[in-house]
Amino acid sequence: MPLTILCITSYEKGQDFLRAAKNLGCRVLLITSKILEEANWPRESIDEIFYIADIDKEWQMKDLLYGVSYLARTEKIDRIVPLDDFDVERAAALREHLRIPGMGDTTARYFRDKLAMRTRAAEMKILVPEFIHILNYDAIKEFMQKVKFPLIIKPRMQAGSHGMKKVNNEAEVWKRLNELGDEQSFFLMEKFIPGNIYHVDSIIYEKEIHFALAHQYAKPPMEVAHEGRVFSTQTMLRGSEDEQNLLKLNEKVLKAMGMVRGVSHTEFIKADINGKFYFLETSARVGGANIAELTEAASAVNLWREWAKIEILKGDGEYHLPEIRNDYAGLLNSLAKQEYPNLSSFNDPEIYWKLNKKYHAGLIIKSTSFERINNLLKNYTARFYQDFFTTQPLSEKAGH
Repeated sequence: MPLTILCITSYEKGQDFLRAAKNLGCRVLLITSKILEEANWPRESIDEIFYIADIDKEWQMKDLLYGVSYLARTEKIDRIVPLDDFDVERAAALREHLRIPGMGDTTARYFRDKLAMRTRAAEMKILVPEFIHILNYDAIKEFMQKVKFPLIIKPRMQAGSHGMKKVNNEAEVWKRLNELGDEQSFFLMEKFIPGNIYHVDSIIYEKEIHFALAHQYAKPPMEVAHEGRVFSTQTMLRGSEDEQNLLKLNEKVLKAMGMVRGVSHTEFIKADINGKFYFLETSARVGGANIAELTEAASAVNLWREWAKIEILKGDGEYHLPEIRNDYAGLLNSLAKQEYPNLSSFNDPEIYWKLNKKYHAGLIIKSTSFERINNLLKNYTARFYQDFFTTQPLSEKAGH
């Protein structure tokens, strides 16, 4: 009898996961937001779609529990998979409630709650920026006396750079906390560390990392989001000391957080002041901003498809990676002034993929040469600023 996989997403993503699950013989169900009813879902690979109004609101979790429990009266649900970061804890709560195997509430906290993951990392002797929970005012005052400004106040449960605020003195801290009001305990404050930021994207099966690929952002994502920049990331030089150190640190982080099986996108910073790597955050999902396409360009590994295979196996059988390529790839992404930017002038043979999205310009390049990717990204970034780039204020919370 085929497995039934229930996928949950509050964003339009995960199409390759849905296709792969169907191709592997599963019955595929999807729960998503009502505003995504006309999204480009691979409907031929989905047996049924269910829509919920404003699925991103926390107070509707009870409605989701009721709805899925009602669905389970007629569907034998074997797996529950969150396709986006915001759905990780929802899926965990549903698994706990229905007693379906997979990551539960406690472990899910380590992959969603920035305070929980920092506390766990510090316990396991993994370097993290000095931090404090926004909770006890005396402790906060002591922290500000001990740790030099600037500091970052960031939400525990938001994704990316949403809701982050740099503060430069005590007055700005108390002003921000006053703005947050009763939401303060859902935030933390940490030391701002200047440096280069990296991400490692991994496939984990039975607590072992079967695949991991490291990339470096051209600009910190927070700077891109808050100050307006072209977003760019590229494969690190394979075999370099920094790459090897990051891969080892990534393994240490994922084991500390208790990842058993699935995919992960984990970020680190290399501090300018001392050259050390610090853990920033991790997740139990595929990286956003077309990082899945970037990873596939460099390695021929599709993270979404491999995730589907792992979910179906669930420890019952041996997992085999597809053949891996050791190429290099680079990604550019920007808000655009034009509704549909014309990317036809970007026609080098290294062009692998182009983004088709309103008011966005984006592309991925691939090559066997690290230097070629590096040079093309520098050239293309300048052209993006000249031809397409625009910016808009970042909202406090992520939206559709």
